[in-house]
Amino acid sequence: METLTKINKILNMMLTLIGGVFLVGMILLTCSNIFIRQFYIPIRGTFELMGFAGAVVTAFALGYTQFTNGHISVDVLVNTYPPKLKRFISIINYGVCSVFFAAASWHVVQKALILKNAGELSETLRIIYYPFTFAVAFGCFILSLALFTDLLKAIIPPKKENE
Repeated sequence: METLTKINKILNMMLTLIGGVFLVGMILLTCSNIFIRQFYIPIRGTFELMGFAGAVVTAFALGYTQFTNGHISVDVLVNTYPPKLKRFISIINYGVCSVFFAAASWHVVQKALILKNAGELSETLRIIYYPFTFAVAFGCFILSLALFTDLLKAIIPPKKENE
């Protein structure tokens, strides 16, 4: 369990770092476009690049947010349940979500392969964009891994220090 948690942490930190680099790039591109637009023609393809980078930033942040319990949860009703029922609901929730995002990752990979085989290019800049689609699939897979880790933690409660 600890090994899986460490792998999960390393992967999520790596993706967060890459997502941060993309986010800084998005900020620089947006600021440059705003500044240049005042004196000249706006930067060509800004909309496309922002879309691709935004997809990467979002997908790469999913797993880290789950790993750090940063997702919003409305647990007003669940907080009134007894601990065993809360644990059961968590197991069901983590299991369903893990399977869902694993399936989502698989389907996004299939879409990326279709884009790759078709030689699809973006409209304005004419760049290949299947790598960005693969990146989104990888982000979904890492989220699935984080959810699976949480599922295992819910199924196998942590050992107490006295044992």
